[in-house]
Amino acid sequence: MTYYDELETRSADEREDSLARDLARAIANAQTAPALARALRDVDPAEIRSRADLARLPLIRKAELSEAQKKKPPFGGYTTRHPHEFNHIFQSPGPIYEPGRVEGDWFRLGRFAFAAGLGSSDILHNCFGYHLTPAGMMFESAARAVGAAVLPAGTGQTELQVRAAADIGTTAYAGTPDYLKVILDRADEMGVELSLARALVSGGALFPSLRKTYMDRGIKTLQCYATADVGLIAYESPAMEGMIVDEGVIVEIVRPGTGDPVPEGEVGEVVVTTLNPDYPLIRFATGDMSAVLPGESPCGRTNMRIKGWMGRADQTAKIKGMFVRPEQVAQLVARHPEVSRARVVADRADEMDVMLVQLETTGQNPAVYEASVLDALKLKGRVELVAPGSLPNDGLVIEDRRQYD
Repeated sequence: MTYYDELETRSADEREDSLARDLARAIANAQTAPALARALRDVDPAEIRSRADLARLPLIRKAELSEAQKKKPPFGGYTTRHPHEFNHIFQSPGPIYEPGRVEGDWFRLGRFAFAAGLGSSDILHNCFGYHLTPAGMMFESAARAVGAAVLPAGTGQTELQVRAAADIGTTAYAGTPDYLKVILDRADEMGVELSLARALVSGGALFPSLRKTYMDRGIKTLQCYATADVGLIAYESPAMEGMIVDEGVIVEIVRPGTGDPVPEGEVGEVVVTTLNPDYPLIRFATGDMSAVLPGESPCGRTNMRIKGWMGRADQTAKIKGMFVRPEQVAQLVARHPEVSRARVVADRADEMDVMLVQLETTGQNPAVYEASVLDALKLKGRVELVAPGSLPNDGLVIEDRRQYD
């Protein structure tokens, strides 16, 4: 079988007919969720039948979810089910709470797994986290959808991971792009030969040099773009020409700060409407930047393609697979009266993400701040103390120096 299902190769007319039907149903269903019922109270679902109609509706931003969840935990009225009707409840940094279910590949990553060549003869070494955040369960669900077995590895204890991969004979890796290199380097140090033939990566940028490193070792590496809120958004196929939008979402590219779609090819913010009946987010603004690629993928899949992740519309950065947000930096500064300003710098070293935290302070010992950095930002990073007034006066609290081309 060449494709996951017949949806992937629909004609343009078939896709538009389906869009008209699915959009109206999605809006009507969303209006049964209390928060969305308020936001969409003046909308007639029968009148939302195209992308142009959809573009008239308001955006939902992550900050709104967070505020709504504080007032009405855990989901803020954005789900059509009660919390106990879900199989899982996850917590992402913020905190933001997301629901999850086991039935039917709820996050829809099976489509990506199939495109990446994962199947019933594979054992997936799943290095996404299983604690609190949903990524581990998302890829567990993907493996189940295509019949693959799973080693639920998570992160850390790299030597044990290498031994397990060798003993079990794992054939595929799932995790952030960087962590696979950690495993491979440790295997080399241990003199252990692994059987990994493919890698399914997400949660961070797959830099061309790193992909080549894996390809040179015989590991075919493809990436997907997914979030805890809406599941799979887009994915690479073996053609490796952009990312193909998933069949369970509608993607718009809009001008940052607005809900207005930009012309094809122009870089803008990714806005996603999910057709998930349990968690029907309508025009969810991801904060990620991308652009539409013209035409269809050479692999034969006919849905819209985007260029992939092209940075953030705000200053939020994803470092080592974790989001770091301006409000977290503000919390760090607030903990230390002697610190006047802070700047987080994301960079690359030895094909891995690194984080530098610069603090304007009269303090002299960087070690004093290391625990606060880990607690506030949820990541370890090098702390550099600088003189008060020496950081650039440009409004940046998070600077991303990584190159994405």
